[in-house]
Amino acid sequence: MKDDYLERVLKARVYDVAIESPLELAPALSKRLGNRLYIKREDLQPVFSFKLRGAYNKMAGLPRARLARGVITASAGNHAQGVALASERLGCRAVIVMPITTPRIKVDAVAARGAQVVLHGDSYADAHAHALQLKRKRGLVFVHPYDDPEVIAGQGTIGMEILRQHARPIDAIFVPVGGGGLISGIAAYVKRVRPSVRIIGVEPVDADAMARSLEAGRRVKLDQVGLFADGVAVKRVGKETFRLCRRLVDDMVLVGTDETCAAIKDVFEDTRVVLEPAGALSIAGAKSWVERHGARGKTLVAVASGANTNFDRLRFIAEEAEVGEHREAVLAVTIPERPGSFRKFCATLGARNVTEFNYRIAGSDDAHVFVGIEVRGRDETARIVGNLKRHGLRTLDLSDDEMAKTHLRHMVGGRAPFAKNELLYRFEFPERPGALMRFLDSMRGDWNISLFHYRNQGADYGRVLVGIQVPRAELSEFRRFLKKLGYPYAEETRNPAYKLFLV
Repeated sequence: MKDDYLERVLKARVYDVAIESPLELAPALSKRLGNRLYIKREDLQPVFSFKLRGAYNKMAGLPRARLARGVITASAGNHAQGVALASERLGCRAVIVMPITTPRIKVDAVAARGAQVVLHGDSYADAHAHALQLKRKRGLVFVHPYDDPEVIAGQGTIGMEILRQHARPIDAIFVPVGGGGLISGIAAYVKRVRPSVRIIGVEPVDADAMARSLEAGRRVKLDQVGLFADGVAVKRVGKETFRLCRRLVDDMVLVGTDETCAAIKDVFEDTRVVLEPAGALSIAGAKSWVERHGARGKTLVAVASGANTNFDRLRFIAEEAEVGEHREAVLAVTIPERPGSFRKFCATLGARNVTEFNYRIAGSDDAHVFVGIEVRGRDETARIVGNLKRHGLRTLDLSDDEMAKTHLRHMVGGRAPFAKNELLYRFEFPERPGALMRFLDSMRGDWNISLFHYRNQGADYGRVLVGIQVPRAELSEFRRFLKKLGYPYAEETRNPAYKLFLV
């Protein structure tokens, strides 16, 4: 029976290649949260991810003749490593189609196991479409990364292990969600054996295909997906996984990049292991859920799904973690342009650790200060802002302003009052050769670029802030350009920080 996932999970062949990963209490994080948070350590698997469970279970069940023809799959990296390991163990050929944006560490790991790697497209959807073309052309067997009952059952063994390892009551299990295979497998088993346990999915705010689909009651396809948590960068969830999640998943939590980076740091402090962004989603989700519900004294489990991240990303993660943990306040303060006002501002700020300070004269009456301050949380930020305002200093809290944190802090002072009809946009694009030229080639030559700031902090995508002078009569054509370009973007023309420091 298609629905008998309990039996499928119990019969799943995963332990030829997988270990029963430990379920460990995170002592420091548990103390901070006021709850007992256990981490299911799938990052300790031979390929540093849970994905080998489903891949091997599917491939080990194939008839010998089909397996001999070879297999193919599309993956952002971890499923690819699972298929490569399974093909190595079972002695069959494997072709892996991976997005160009896949971290190099994952590409190299797949090739090292003897699989043929084909890089194609900027997202999983692009890679998946190309893999299906190659499947038909070469007569290979497609091993789906999530939308297959045998793959789902293989991942479901994680749920079986959690209940066996923690026989006492569990309030909730938090699971990262991309295509939905992991959460479907865990939910299918746990809800049959211990239905009182809440199953909560966690997605990035910019890759929330499952949350949107569950809300709409049908599968929703995203136009764009964020690239930071590449392991869950899926535009549309699977048919079977969506069917299961509609019945079995209790709630969905969305988290931002800052929160994910903070969770990576939290896990490092408890385990000395650096999770990949997708691998830390469940921990970030658990923290968000606890804060939102004011939960105390609960027993929570978070699945750490993987630890395949590029070393170059660590710079970006470390910087964003401080903001994600609300340990840095980023403020714009307007002070009078007269003798003694700067000293008064510093005195009002008090004896605090300043992480960044930028000053630019704005005119004869006012000066604008961009300042980063080390804090212990949002409450302290609010107290600082309140104190500055009470002393007559106009203050804008930019701690949650993506444009200000990523670009503006490096550009304060670049004012150009003569840049007429300027529009300001943030763009993200895959960090690969030609991406910037594609952007420039797509734009009309008579639209002047009046501001440009690019910063790659070790992520697999570039972040660009662009000022473009577009006459009002050509705004419709400019919007068509944005749509045709195909990169994620956000308009910042009305951003108050832009008006303070750059106009």
